[in-house]
Amino acid sequence: MADNDLKNLADRYVAVWGEPDPERRRAAIRALWSPDAVHVLQPPQEMRQTAEGLGFGRLTLEARGYDALEVRVTRAYETFVAPGSFVFRSRGDADRLHDVVKFRWEMVPRAGGDVAGVGLEILVLGADGRIVSDYQFIEG
Repeated sequence: MADNDLKNLADRYVAVWGEPDPERRRAAIRALWSPDAVHVLQPPQEMRQTAEGLGFGRLTLEARGYDALEVRVTRAYETFVAPGSFVFRSRGDADRLHDVVKFRWEMVPRAGGDVAGVGLEILVLGADGRIVSDYQFIEG
């Protein structure tokens, strides 16, 4: 995969989280992920601490398949983007090793200002170039 293809993949991935049109968001999900793909989120530290306090070990959140991915992406859009508070953007650092792609994104106030959140994506791609596994780490 050429550098411009990596940039395109990272940009399309980040864009789907900010897509306001449900039909276009649904189509973008199907174009990016394979039908049985999984998105695994390492929850923010405060959520992990709460779970540990309740006696749970390592907490991860999973969305598997198009329906669950659509719920996950839509919920993030409704929470962070739709109210007009934030936008997501790629940090432009995508890299690939065999079928694994990594890049960072950031969430910034729509009106400008300091970065409000940063995430690291680790994507495993299938033979058709679509995501089969998506590991998301919220870094700050």
